[in-house]
Amino acid sequence: MSTTTGKAARAAEARAGTGTFPGPAGGPEGARGRRKSSMGVQNVAGWLFSTPFLVLFLLFMAVPILATLAMSFTDFGLRNVTRPFDANFIGFENYVKLFNDDKFLTSLFNTAYFVVVGVPLTVFLGLVVAVLLNNGIDRARTFFRVGFYAPVVTTIVAVAVVWRFVLDPSDGLVAALFSEVGLTAPDFLGSETLAMPSMIAMAVWRNLGTVMVLFIAGLQAIPTEVREAARLDGAGLWQEFRRITVPLLRPTLLYAAVITTIGYLNVFEEPFVMTQGGPSDSTLTVSLNMYREGFNFFHMGYASAMAYVLFVVIMGITVLQLRLLKDNTK
Repeated sequence: MSTTTGKAARAAEARAGTGTFPGPAGGPEGARGRRKSSMGVQNVAGWLFSTPFLVLFLLFMAVPILATLAMSFTDFGLRNVTRPFDANFIGFENYVKLFNDDKFLTSLFNTAYFVVVGVPLTVFLGLVVAVLLNNGIDRARTFFRVGFYAPVVTTIVAVAVVWRFVLDPSDGLVAALFSEVGLTAPDFLGSETLAMPSMIAMAVWRNLGTVMVLFIAGLQAIPTEVREAARLDGAGLWQEFRRITVPLLRPTLLYAAVITTIGYLNVFEEPFVMTQGGPSDSTLTVSLNMYREGFNFFHMGYASAMAYVLFVVIMGITVLQLRLLKDNTK
């Protein structure tokens, strides 16, 4: 009897040691408790590490964004810089005034012109250059890639200043080329017709490298087996590009189009450095107009309303692009 009882006790201890009986020290409940404790420690550690970023984000991003939104409903001006809470609440008056302001409507049209012409050119030329560097050019491929990408990492102000001198009608490089063939160079930046196309050309040249890198990455992700199968079926270069390359590049095309559009809608440095919005406001963009109203004329409330109209436009166009292009990527 005692022998049997001793064996049963030892068997029970063995089972408890292997975790067959639930308990606080072992078994499923104990393991679950230890996992919860470990996850809690990890969560606390994660919040501690992210606290510096959160503090900086709140101070320098979230609070100014919310303050600007509130400011857009007031007549905040120069007199309110030292006494911000003395600004008068005027509701949607700034927003109504915007769409009755010829200068704002002109800047909105100029920005749309810049985007509608510049984005397709940048994406198309970036794709062409990426295909050539990925397939067509074997020698000095790295050199060409670096050359096309170099303007991207160059300060936009420096690029704009260089282009301003290049397009100078009296002493610029273009003027020298025209004089070599006995012609007089037009005043590209002083002409209402040529100023905006000149800025678009500069923007396309500068941003081509970013789109090129994206498309090269997308091209290299296409399986070689797919291309080889198409060639075995008798597909030519154009058929392979149209039927294989472009459909498989649609996610990359979507990303390139969205980020390029957002960047071009915010265009500021190019007209600010090259033309100051002239001649006759032909290169005045929404961002430059916003800068003038806020920091030249100190109409802070009006400039804030302009900023949020631009924000809504960017959001609307981005959502539209995502819907139109994303349907083709499924």
